[in-house]
Formats: sequence, C-alpha cells, structure tokens
Amino acid sequence: MHSTIPMGTWFKSSYSGSQGDCVEVACLNTSTAMRDTKHRELGALYFGADEWQVFLNSTKGDLA
Repeated sequence: MHSTIPMGTWFKSSYSGSQGDCVEVACLNTSTAMRDTKHRELGALYFGADEWQVFLNSTKGDLA
C-alpha cells in the first residue's frame, strides 16, 4: 500500500452502513485505489482510469 495516501483522502460510499463492512476509495492523480475497511493493513488495489470506468459502469443499477 502506498504510504503517501493521506488518511483524509479515503472515502466510503454513502450506501455503506455503520457495520464497517465496506470498501474505501481514494482518487489519485493517475489511478483510483480501493481497500477493505476491515483489513486496511493488507493494502489497496489500484485501477487506472479506463479500468475504474469499466468497474463503475458494471455496477450501475446494482445499487437501486
């Protein structure tokens, strides 16, 4: 995990409950990072802009 990502940069979805079972996302200069809130110590997954857009497009409609 990049230690240079400030803590305030991470955010959770407004759909996340208070149970802590969610992911956090950080928007970076050239990528987007995603991590599990229960296991932050395991690091993050990094997605380029094209990959992130494909992910977002694939989840549209799933959050209704």
